[in-house]
Amino acid sequence: MKVRHLLLMGAALLALSCGHRLKDGEYTLTILSTNDVHGTWFDSTYVDSRVKKSLLAVNYYVDSVRVADGVENVVLLDVGDCLQGDNAAYYFNYVDTLSPHLFPRLLEYMGYDAVVWGNHDVETGHKVYDRVQRELNRVGIPFLAINAIRDDNGQSYFPPYKVLERGGLKVVVLGYENANIKAWLAEEVWSGMHFDRILSRVQQDVDAVRAREHPDVLIVGMHSGTGEGNGKNAESEALDVFNSVKGVDWVLCSHDHRPLVMDRDSIALINAGSHSRYLGHGRMRVKVEGGKVVSKQLEADLIPVDARKADPEMREAFQKDYEAVKAFTLREVGQLNVALRTRDAYKGMSDYVNLIHTVCLQCQPARLSIAAPLTFNGNVETGPLVFNDLFTLYPFENQLYVISMTGDEIRRYLEASYDRWINTVSKPGDHVLRIVPRDNTRTQQQGWSFYGLSYNFDSVAGLHYTVDVTKPRGERVVITALADGTPFQPEATYHVAVTSYRASGGGTLLDEVGIDTDRIDERVVARYPEIRTLIYEWLVKDPTIDREEISNPAILGTWKFVPESLAVKGIEDDMRLLFGE
Repeated sequence: MKVRHLLLMGAALLALSCGHRLKDGEYTLTILSTNDVHGTWFDSTYVDSRVKKSLLAVNYYVDSVRVADGVENVVLLDVGDCLQGDNAAYYFNYVDTLSPHLFPRLLEYMGYDAVVWGNHDVETGHKVYDRVQRELNRVGIPFLAINAIRDDNGQSYFPPYKVLERGGLKVVVLGYENANIKAWLAEEVWSGMHFDRILSRVQQDVDAVRAREHPDVLIVGMHSGTGEGNGKNAESEALDVFNSVKGVDWVLCSHDHRPLVMDRDSIALINAGSHSRYLGHGRMRVKVEGGKVVSKQLEADLIPVDARKADPEMREAFQKDYEAVKAFTLREVGQLNVALRTRDAYKGMSDYVNLIHTVCLQCQPARLSIAAPLTFNGNVETGPLVFNDLFTLYPFENQLYVISMTGDEIRRYLEASYDRWINTVSKPGDHVLRIVPRDNTRTQQQGWSFYGLSYNFDSVAGLHYTVDVTKPRGERVVITALADGTPFQPEATYHVAVTSYRASGGGTLLDEVGIDTDRIDERVVARYPEIRTLIYEWLVKDPTIDREEISNPAILGTWKFVPESLAVKGIEDDMRLLFGE
């Protein structure tokens, strides 16, 4: 048995044997955290010899800290978005549903104490996260989500908190799900519950837990972005909590993938970024006099993870799982006769988005399709198409809905989408794309990026239209006809294929044109499986993808930026700034 496992067993026995009676003296506690790992469980890209940062490497640093600080003094937590984002997660979520799920086994091996439920964990659906929770419970590692409330009895769907004993200190970890779930995900994946705003209840929860458990250390783990601290953003409430809550020592946040540490007085905040890039690291010194805590000192930082530090013993322990995922990943599913570059979608009609539109328009009774580029800068070359390529083409588990929209709503929807995508320009040299320079010491990024999120850059297939870059919002989009040449009528009702993310209010585009996404069921006329599954099923029927097959203007229509004399050169210049080519 490994020394690390013996240490963990010793810590567990110590926790069981210790009564909670603080002796005078100084205590130390180490907090380690990960978040938004997004399935980076293995360090392989599966298709080549490159290595990536992963939990295999994270475990090297966790073990090192435990050896240095004493396993009995270390708490290890994850702050959500574990079950989506990589082939390994997909395989154990949906393909091999009979074997024990890999994620609980990894967390048991690494000695995690608790996991906060993330929005992309919710996205996997009841069958997946309920199964994972059952398996996590067997090894004493709960999902936490105090604000995910059951509709039938008003109780938390998952445990609200976890009590730990570390180094003689009683530690309580409160967990919160992101409050904005309803705006992103179809209700069927979170049926039977609703989600409270964190800020509206966190102080009450903290006070109640303190009265009940009398902890020496209280940690709030929240799958919520850092935010601006103004109380206005349900998606990002961490600074709101950090700035206002009393009685909390640590705020561990996540969701926005932006690494950050902050500390003030007796409270500290850690956001470890995403994809196993960093390990959140907090140190705490607690002084006790007369049996009471009289002072606390907190320090927080981030430990950069080196992909080359992957733990060889952990790799060996899960090698069979890796081989199963790799075999699935490399399974050939078709032949690609046209290269698909996702970045081409920012310039106009592209083979990449055309493929998605073509698949979606096969779903009856859709006459139009709304889609956006979901991979910022991916590339699938011509040749044999393997299942791994489908993750590049469509990385998320979005389902497909067909909804009813009027012609006028569709036109205004396009105006809203392109307003996030382009500027109004007047002369050569102006930026056509809405890009901004970045020099962010927090994210260590420099160069240029889109002002908005590129996965909200929707186009519509099934129409002939132009987008005038010299016009302001409301005057840019001119729709001339449907794809088959029949007139487009603003007052007519059309059936439109959209993602479940968009139909649920994701990106707020439907809401901006006056469609109440809280009542989207009134507009839904058909539901289909995940779009990646639809692409796969399409390939099963016709395994060869040719440009002509996915670019038929009689099906997709046409669209372009005009005037081309100004738009084409401006966009090419902006693309060079974005991608350095």
